[in-house]
Amino acid sequence: MGSPTSRFPAQLPKQIQRALPIYIFFILIVVFFWTAESVSSFKLAVVWDRVRAYNSAGVITTTFPKKIWQTWKIDPLEFEERDHARARTWTEKNPGYRYEVLTDGNDLHYVETNFGPAGINRPDIVYFYKSLTAKIIKADLLRYLILYWEGGVYADIDVEALQPVDNFIPPHFDKADVDLVISVEIDEPNWANHSILGPKSQSFCQWTIMSKPRNPAILRIINNVINWLTDVARKQDVHVSEIKLNFDDVLSGTGPSAFTIAIMDQMKADTGRKTIEWMPNFHNMSEPKLMGRTLVLTVDAFAAGQGHSDSGNHDSPRALVKHHYHASKWPDKHPRFSHPGYGMVEECNWKPDCVRAWDNNTALYPFLSDEEKAVVLEAKKKVDEERFNKEEEERITREREDAEKKDKEQREMCAKLDPPFVQPPLEEPKSDEEKHDGENSVQKPAEDKPVDKPEEKKDGEKKDGEKKPEEKKPDDKKGVDPPHIAPITPAKGTKDEAKAR
Repeated sequence: MGSPTSRFPAQLPKQIQRALPIYIFFILIVVFFWTAESVSSFKLAVVWDRVRAYNSAGVITTTFPKKIWQTWKIDPLEFEERDHARARTWTEKNPGYRYEVLTDGNDLHYVETNFGPAGINRPDIVYFYKSLTAKIIKADLLRYLILYWEGGVYADIDVEALQPVDNFIPPHFDKADVDLVISVEIDEPNWANHSILGPKSQSFCQWTIMSKPRNPAILRIINNVINWLTDVARKQDVHVSEIKLNFDDVLSGTGPSAFTIAIMDQMKADTGRKTIEWMPNFHNMSEPKLMGRTLVLTVDAFAAGQGHSDSGNHDSPRALVKHHYHASKWPDKHPRFSHPGYGMVEECNWKPDCVRAWDNNTALYPFLSDEEKAVVLEAKKKVDEERFNKEEEERITREREDAEKKDKEQREMCAKLDPPFVQPPLEEPKSDEEKHDGENSVQKPAEDKPVDKPEEKKDGEKKDGEKKPEEKKPDDKKGVDPPHIAPITPAKGTKDEAKAR
C-alpha cells in the first residue's frame, strides 16, 4: 500500500477536469462581451481601466501649466480676421504662455494618442469620441479631455482676453490650494422650478476654464459624459453616432448644466459635505470663493455683460474675458423649444415680466379661437421677419467692416516695403512711323545728355530741333529705306480700321 502522498499526482487532473467547465464558461462570457458590437460592450471591457483611473486620479503638479488652448474647425493660419483678433488677445496679454489650437484635422490623433494604449488607456473615451457626429458634443468633450491631460486655460474661439491669465487667481489665494478656476454664468435661482428655465437657472461658465492636469473634477465630468452617451444611445436604440439631441439635452449632457453638476459633486467630495446648495454659496457673490479645491469667481469675471444675473459690464475691473457669442451657432442643429405663437422663453433673457407673460400666453393659447390664433401667428411672423432683417444687416455690416480692416492692414503692410513699389508712368502709344524711326535711331542716355558720336542722318530720320518732314505721297518712292515699306495712311476710314492696320 503506497503512501498518501503518492496518490496526489493522480488526483490533480481530476480536480482540474471538474473545474474546466467553469473556466470555459467564464472565458466564453468574457469573449462574448468583448466582441459584441454594442455600446454596452465597453462597460465590461474597461471596468478595470476606469477603476485604475479613478484610484490614480489627482493633480500631478502644484502649479497651473502656462498653456492656453482653443479648438476650432481650421488651423490658426487660416482664421478669419475676426477670429485672429480674438486669438491675438490671448498671446499678446500672455507672452510667456504656450498657445495651441486643436482643429477638426488633428483632434482625433490627439485623443487617440493621449487616451489610447500609449496614454491612459481609456478605449471607451476613444471609441465614443470617434463615433460622435454631434459637433457640439465633441467640442464640449474635447475641452474636458485637453484640460484633464494637459491642464492650463481653455477658451472658446469667440472669447477675448481682457486681462492676463496671471490675474485669474486673486493674490490673497494660495495657488497651491487651487486646482480649478471657474466663474458663475447664470445666477437666477428664482426660476429653479420653471419647466424650461429651471435646469439652467444656476450654472457655472464653461467657455473659459483653468485647471491643473489630472484634475479629478475634470475626470468626473468626462466619465459622466461617457455614461450619459451610453444611456442616450440605449434609450434611443441607436448607435451613438445616430443619437438625436435637442438644446436642453446638450446642456444637461455636456454643457453648463452637466459641468455644474459634476463640479458641485467634486466640491462635496473635497469638503466632505453631504450637500452643497447654490444658495447661499454662489448666489449674489461679491468676491471669489474657494470651495474645496475649486475657486469660483464672480459672474463678471468670465460672463460679464449678459444683461441678467447682475453680471455688470466689461468695464468692471473684475472682468477677465469677453464672450462675443459669434461661434454659438450650434442651437440651429439642436433647437430649443419654440412656441408657434410666442417663440422661445429664453428670448426674455430672464426678465421676470417677460417670462411671466410668456408663461401666461402659452397657457391660454390652446383656448383661443382660430381667428385669434391667426392674429397671434401673424404677429409672430412679423417679429421674426424684423429680427431676421436686423441680423442680416448686422452680418453684412460686420463682413464689410472686416473686409475694410483687412484691406487697410494690407495697404499699411505694403507701405512698409523697402523700397516702396511705384507704378511707372504709362507711355503714350507710338505711331507706326515713330516705331520705324526708333528702330534706326540711337537710344538716348538716361541723363538726356547729348550723344558723343551720333550716327549720320538717314533719309526719313530727324535730329533734335528739326521739323519732321512732310509725309510723302504714296507714289513717291524716293527716300524710302529699302528694307522697310513706308506706311500708307488712307484718306478715309474708321478708327477700328486704323487699329487693324
